[in-house]
Amino acid sequence: MIKKIFDNMNMDGFALRKENLKLLLIGLAIVIIGFLLMTGGKSSDPKIYNPEIYSFRRIQLAPMVVLFGFLFEIYAIMKKPKTEK
Repeated sequence: MIKKIFDNMNMDGFALRKENLKLLLIGLAIVIIGFLLMTGGKSSDPKIYNPEIYSFRRIQLAPMVVLFGFLFEIYAIMKKPKTEK
């Protein structure tokens, strides 16, 4: 489906080419996955402490995934596309 969308686009007026846009979508997906990893750990009763909110996944893994996603986005923008012959 996405391949059809990219194939039908006229990319002459854009600063980024098809390859860059595909990489941007991948980076966006990585950032969304990172934010999804941060969710959860809520207690049904606010008076009860739930130590799950400070788990490795939420405190260390998810922020690293989000940071990697943003760095990947920068790479996707800066990458010089291959010249079409």
